[in-house]
Amino acid sequence: MEEGCEGERWIGYVDWRGRPALRRKHGGMAAASFVLVVEIMENLAFLANASNLVTYLDGFMYFSPARSATTVTNFMGTAFLLALLGGFLSDAFFTTYVIYLISALIEFSGLIILTIQARSPSLKPPPCASAALASCQEATGGKAAMLFIGLYLTALGIGGIKGSLPAHGAEQLDETTPEGRKQRSTFFNYFVFCLSCGGLIAVTFVVWVEDNKGWQWGFAISTFTILLSIPTFLSGSLLYRNKLPNGSPLTVIAKVFLAAIFNSSSTQSQSNVVVDLFTTPINTNEAAKQTDDQSALQSKELKFLNRAVNCNPAHKALICSHKEVEEVKMVVKILPIFLLTIMLNCCLAQLSTFSVQQAATMDTRVGGLTVPPASLPIFPVIFIMALAPLYDHVIIPMVRKLTRTETGITHLQRIGIGLVLSIVAMVTAALVEVKRKRVAENSGLVDSIEPLPISFFWVALQYLFLGSADLFTLAGLLEFFFTEAPAGMRSLATSLSWVSLAMGYYLSSVLVSIVNRATRHGGRQAWLEGRNLNHYHLERFYWLMCGLSAVNFGHYLFWAIRYKYRSKEERLNFERLNYG
Repeated sequence: MEEGCEGERWIGYVDWRGRPALRRKHGGMAAASFVLVVEIMENLAFLANASNLVTYLDGFMYFSPARSATTVTNFMGTAFLLALLGGFLSDAFFTTYVIYLISALIEFSGLIILTIQARSPSLKPPPCASAALASCQEATGGKAAMLFIGLYLTALGIGGIKGSLPAHGAEQLDETTPEGRKQRSTFFNYFVFCLSCGGLIAVTFVVWVEDNKGWQWGFAISTFTILLSIPTFLSGSLLYRNKLPNGSPLTVIAKVFLAAIFNSSSTQSQSNVVVDLFTTPINTNEAAKQTDDQSALQSKELKFLNRAVNCNPAHKALICSHKEVEEVKMVVKILPIFLLTIMLNCCLAQLSTFSVQQAATMDTRVGGLTVPPASLPIFPVIFIMALAPLYDHVIIPMVRKLTRTETGITHLQRIGIGLVLSIVAMVTAALVEVKRKRVAENSGLVDSIEPLPISFFWVALQYLFLGSADLFTLAGLLEFFFTEAPAGMRSLATSLSWVSLAMGYYLSSVLVSIVNRATRHGGRQAWLEGRNLNHYHLERFYWLMCGLSAVNFGHYLFWAIRYKYRSKEERLNFERLNYG
């Protein structure tokens, strides 16, 4: 039987009222389109603040450059890490539909707090007594607490949205047909496109408002946008098919590993496995059929885990089916790919911190217009918006004809291209920083706060390469995790794309600390410390990132070459076991 289809019904799916979802009424690209529109709003609200937050912390909370960079990095890292919570709750207890709505309300409440603080002078540190930084009083006590409560409530909401929204959109498409799988690939491409659309508005219009009209207006725009996304999302309710939660996937994973470790070496009869697995009585023929179907699933990979089903259980609670073991194997197999994308996202973290601070020291004029440094992400955003439709409608159809395959470029090939582009970006960033510092020295402006006589377009080069890397890697990861993960763990698996971003941001903070400790010896100044950015050795840090990225790519090739994709037959076998 095809996935989720029994006559006119999608088995395993319900509508927004909890009634069985109907094939003729629910799902499809029309339903997924609502998710794409909502993603524009959601990412606008998120990126409007994240891209310029370092400026707010420097200029209004009077944090030091290092503390501002660390705060932004930790905020974004936490937001992406909490996607894991959103994905887990979507798979285990709620639907992606419910988790999105709850998360949007939480983000709204966090933005309300930030808006109130930005609007009220009494809730911020007093203005500096003079232009000297020493005269500025850093936010502490209740003011700092209010800032961090607002930030991390916002981060919690963002995490829930990131963990539920992509999976909700992809679940609308039928993966049992070639057309449905192509639509799913298109959905993920346009998901990144819409993410970039929201980012474009955020880093141009909203950042301009924050810098010229006041941060209270910038936060207010974000607050209104995330509020507006809720009725927009709800307007697609009549079309959505919502996947029913299957219980905690983490429980299944833990059970299989514990069974593999503690079960004895004596073989358990397969009929007992099947009988124990089901809570309702089944006849002998049905049990035999289930046994044959599950036995056919058993793979030769990760043989250690096969003990979980082939051995006498140490406890009845550790009885596992072939299906459960193979699902856990799927999760284990994708973990190396997840881990090896963290370094790329560590590179991306520089776009929100050091790259913004670099641009702030340069000439940001374009004709008669002064461009805020936080608007630099406009370059990769525009490039992504141009490349995404070209990739989906021109490049992929051509490659499909050449390779005579359904996907054209595989998910892992696409991710690999992104990793290579991240290395190129770090080389470019190091060379540009060498040039920027040389201009500062030649102009006698090393200790000055005056803009350097060098255009910020030089920094835009690293944004361009990293933005391109993000397009290839993020869309590839989202589709790879959704496609290769078990049906009952897809939200959790898809959230790994965002967790990779989180770990990249945290790794960036850790690397900065390690580099400073390692280079601060013998009275020497640490690489990433100084009176201003001109005294930093940022170019050395970028060269270090380049080397680490190259080593990381070598490891990626090792695992990507050995990875075996799930066949269509394997997927259908699993769906038959899931839905009968």
